Amino acid sequence: MTDKKIATQLVHTDYLAPPNFGGLNTGIHHASTVTFPSVAALRARDWRREDQYTYGLHGTPTTFTLENRIAEIEGGKHTVLAPSGLAAIMMVNLALLKQGDDLLLPDNVYNPSRDLSDGLLKNCGITTRYYDPMDAAAVAGMIQPNTKLVWIEAPGSVTMEVPDVPAIVAAAKAKGVLTAIDNTWAAGLLFRPFEHGIDIAMHALTKYPSGGSDVLMGSVTTADLALHHRIKLMHGILGLGVGGDDAYLVLRGLATMQLRLRQTERNALAMANWLKARSEIAKVLHPAFYDCPGHAFWKRDFSGACGLFSVVFRADIPQTRIDAMIDSLKLFKIGFSWGGSCSLVMPYQLDGERTARPWTEQGGLIRFYVGLEDESDLIADVEQAFERLST
Repeated sequence: MTDKKIATQLVHTDYLAPPNFGGLNTGIHHASTVTFPSVAALRARDWRREDQYTYGLHGTPTTFTLENRIAEIEGGKHTVLAPSGLAAIMMVNLALLKQGDDLLLPDNVYNPSRDLSDGLLKNCGITTRYYDPMDAAAVAGMIQPNTKLVWIEAPGSVTMEVPDVPAIVAAAKAKGVLTAIDNTWAAGLLFRPFEHGIDIAMHALTKYPSGGSDVLMGSVTTADLALHHRIKLMHGILGLGVGGDDAYLVLRGLATMQLRLRQTERNALAMANWLKARSEIAKVLHPAFYDCPGHAFWKRDFSGACGLFSVVFRADIPQTRIDAMIDSLKLFKIGFSWGGSCSLVMPYQLDGERTARPWTEQGGLIRFYVGLEDESDLIADVEQAFERLST
């Protein structure tokens, strides 16, 4: 069409950018509407296919690229993105469970997942029962005819127990039950879920893949196409779209993720070893330490550790002093989440929270995330804060 008026020119152009630009980074595609060259093309396209575009919610070149990158990293074949890790967990649960079904969760599960199960899923007529993550043999006995899904968290995101994943998977498979794992602590790199028989790997890309503490995103990866389609269908029903800008930021973070992960592992081990020698600390909960529950499973199944671990204080140190100690930290910031450059700390109170395996430690617990700062500065920061424990 020639001789377009200015109002039309502002909306339509005949210019097409040349293909094969050659930039190193994936381009950012902003799209809600996707156009079709003909009615026949419209009717022929299938939103389930990853080589076709139908609507921005179902995928753009940017989000498809990230999904395929995550699938490669996790060792799966298909990935669906979600606006957060919790949204990814919800997407899995609602895709695979219906009224009358039963769900098994580890007793040390990520607390928002517990809230989701005890709230929304309960209201949908789905029962949730909690198993001792350190008693894989008991899982087989807990599986009922209506049990459809077993979640695994390795390690527990606060108390750091590492379960025997292959044993739990074997118990579930023997009864025809699907398994899903929260693979966030391992950053998708330190534990290979599909090599251990896991059906679904959830990953909070908010953490290490982003690395900037400024993006919320989750992913769900599978090796089975039919299972992927069930999850992708729920993704569309719930409208869990991810924007191109956020997908780009995660894509950009992937190139340095392994380097950042290794550095935070080194820093965290230095901090954990220093804390283990302190008289104020009753126990260091780090999977790489021999006395952490499940250490043998970590050593067998994992290729390393991340920067996240917890400590338990002596029982005679009141929580008020622990809180004052946390408040006096300078470099460690108080905050949820982790996986970025800045070190974080968070206190937890677990009394009465567990049902299958009661928490018996008497001292206060705090979780450290050790970031990319110099380890000597971080240790000095905690050392000066410890002075508040005796005042």
